[in-house]
Formats: sequence, structure tokens, C-alpha cells
Amino acid sequence: MRVSWDRYFMNLAAQAATRSTCPRKHVGAIIVRDKTVLSTGYNGSLRGASHCTEVGCLMVNGHCIRTVHAEANALVQAARHGTRLEGAEIYVTASPCFDCFKLIVNAGLRTVYFGEFYRDERVLEFADELGISMVNLGMEP
Repeated sequence: MRVSWDRYFMNLAAQAATRSTCPRKHVGAIIVRDKTVLSTGYNGSLRGASHCTEVGCLMVNGHCIRTVHAEANALVQAARHGTRLEGAEIYVTASPCFDCFKLIVNAGLRTVYFGEFYRDERVLEFADELGISMVNLGMEP
């Protein structure tokens, strides 16, 4: 049976998450426009820096700050390659934190699909105010 586009892109996000180098949570992100993948990302350390899997997590206030989040890495990858994101959609295995949500909005993405809700209710409040669609696909990666 052929999977839906949503399942297909969430499957790709889940596959991206397998590259994660932080053992606390594996997250993957895929940015799409017109059913075409524009960029991918997963949570991992700064380019060239040691990974959590090698030296441990760097914890501050209950969060690992060694890693760059999957959504931010997908946005940065698009920027590095000169890919325009206005009007695109992002598929993320877990809903974005508030900082990543702000980046998503300012990059011009209009829809966030996520497989599980993760922590931050402010994202939903601001999405509603800004007309950003937050679609809970209710899918485990």
C-alpha cells in the first residue's frame, strides 16, 4: 500500500533522526515545498565539535546545550545552499521548542507537521496568533 505524503515526509524525518548524536532525544526535520524535499536536519553538535555520544551531554537547566536542534539545522542547511524557504512546510518528529519555532516563522515557513507534541504550549499560542498551521499527525516516528 502506498503511503500518504504526510507519512512519507514523516518517515524521512524519522530517518534523519537516526543521525542524531544526543542520546536524550532523537529528532529529525525535513523542509518541503510542492512535495519536494528542500532541506533536512537532525539534532547534533556544532559542526566539528565533539558529540554528546562521545563526551556526554552539556546540561544547563535540564536541557542539553551541546546540540543544535533538528529544525535549526534544517534551516541552516537551506541557508548554506541558498535555498529559498518562503511558503515551505516542515515535518518534525517532535514539535519545535519556542526558539526553533521563532526561526521557522522568520524563515517564512507556513506549516509545521509534527509526530508528537513536545513540551512548549507557547508554540501553539503564537502559531494561532500568526496564522501558522500546526498539524499534529499523531505519528510516532
